[in-house]
Amino acid sequence: MENKYILSCCSTADVDLAYLEEMDIKHINFHYYLDDVEYEDDLYQSMTPEEFYGAMDAGAMTRTSQVNTDEFIKYLTPYLEDGYDVIHLTLSSGISGVYNSAQIAQEELREQFPDRKIYMIDSLTASAGYGLFMDKLAKLKKQGMGVEELAQWALDNRLHQNTWFFSTDLTYFVRGGRVSKASGWFGTALNICPLLNVNNEGKLIPRTKNRGKKMVKKAMLDTLKKLIPEGEAYSENVFITHSMCIEDAREVADMIEAAFPNMSEKIRIFDIGTTIGSHTGPGTVAVGFWGTEKGE
Repeated sequence: MENKYILSCCSTADVDLAYLEEMDIKHINFHYYLDDVEYEDDLYQSMTPEEFYGAMDAGAMTRTSQVNTDEFIKYLTPYLEDGYDVIHLTLSSGISGVYNSAQIAQEELREQFPDRKIYMIDSLTASAGYGLFMDKLAKLKKQGMGVEELAQWALDNRLHQNTWFFSTDLTYFVRGGRVSKASGWFGTALNICPLLNVNNEGKLIPRTKNRGKKMVKKAMLDTLKKLIPEGEAYSENVFITHSMCIEDAREVADMIEAAFPNMSEKIRIFDIGTTIGSHTGPGTVAVGFWGTEKGE
């Protein structure tokens, strides 16, 4: 049966359960730890963002665990047994090893289900951009695009999916080794808010240093204006995710909506999930949009 396939992502797309159900997107959960106690990254069903980031603020140590091959096989087998083909987009291989696990699962499942089409695709993105990527694919699927065509569309367009973000607190970036201790100390002392993006290889790259939130928000908007070739005529949409800084996220959304008045819908704002949030901590705002290639 044509178009009998599921579209799937990892929980690190950082959208909520209601959105996934609305768009008919399946998902599989990463895992995270607070002081060595394991939890599922279940889109805040078992713990609220306030509880999670409150624990981090109180000194809880965090770490994360990706989806392994056996989990992928267990998750996808029922769909394949029911005759569905599969497109699953993973979190960026530049951030996590989950794509490798997905590839191994793909090989094993193709042997077990030779008549099924199974596509495991590296999204090369995360959080707000990952969620926006899934949003676009879900809409194309609803419009009737077949499984092979949609998988190829994802591969052809993933470098045009932009994810840019800034943080007002470098503590957790230092702890995770993404920012040096010296840079983190000077950044905090000088009120430096770096603007970063996910590059063509899916890796996190610092792009500019900005003094304070006002300047980094301006830099974010300037970046969108530079990388969206349609300018004000841009008719795609934008996703924003944040970690306990909804006021900052809302201000950025207002600035973007004013600059791009022809977007297809109002900007959706979601909480950064527990997996990504374990590495960013509170105070991060990420913006996903469609534009020119995101750079080396």
